[in-house]
Amino acid sequence: MNFIFPILAAVLQASSFTLDKVILSMRRISFKTYIGISFPLSFLIILIIYLIFRTPFSWELLSNKLSLLILISSAMSIVSNLLYYRALDSDRLGELETLGLLAGVPVILFSGLVFADERNFFILVPALISSAAVVWSHWEQRHFQIAKKTKPFFIWILLSAPIGASISKLLLESWNPVSLELIRTGIIGAFFLYLFNKNAEKVSLKAFVFLFFTNILTTVAWLLFYFSYQRSGIVYTALLFSIHPLLVYLSAIFFLKEKFNHKKIIAFVIVLISIAIAQLLT
Repeated sequence: MNFIFPILAAVLQASSFTLDKVILSMRRISFKTYIGISFPLSFLIILIIYLIFRTPFSWELLSNKLSLLILISSAMSIVSNLLYYRALDSDRLGELETLGLLAGVPVILFSGLVFADERNFFILVPALISSAAVVWSHWEQRHFQIAKKTKPFFIWILLSAPIGASISKLLLESWNPVSLELIRTGIIGAFFLYLFNKNAEKVSLKAFVFLFFTNILTTVAWLLFYFSYQRSGIVYTALLFSIHPLLVYLSAIFFLKEKFNHKKIIAFVIVLISIAIAQLLT
């Protein structure tokens, strides 16, 4: 039953990211406006979840080295989201999501080297194959195809993803995912609210409703993702979550009328086969 967490997280996150692109196409909604409202909303949503379920929380966990890891993780998330939504504001949704999946390669390799419990051959190999297929899908005319405004996000995510995943794994050894995200999202939301609070004045009621709904989806998705980290580890979660860009790409084609690319579809089929093989062998 462990497969339910990353698969459901992928479905919810794909729905959220598709809706994000719709929101960013609305009048007066720039990536700064989106970020300035979304992360405070995410904090409000996760606060409600925390108050309902009363997950374990201890202030003592903030008085040791874990507090430094939380700050580092929050700072990395701030940079990632700034670069991602800046690129999403002008680039195609399907392109960004398939590039995001490439972060799985260094995450999987790094995790397998650093953490003994992540060295499962029957998961590690299919995970690497699925990620390599996405690399192939972006190789055109002897060079790698990336939109200009997407390059900073791509470079950052390749360098930071392994570190971010490892920090999350270490934190989740002591923290409940809901309690951890309450603190982390609070830090990120406060920063973005301070940075982009003036942009919030431009948002219509319709756009705000869309923003609230997409943040419910993405907040629940990340909680499920981190519960999977706790139960099944980084590599297994990364492998199953790799279906997420497939869902986003198909959504971008059918709902946003983005261009069809047969190489990406082949790559996603390889991802699905890799997931199936890993499930059968573990």
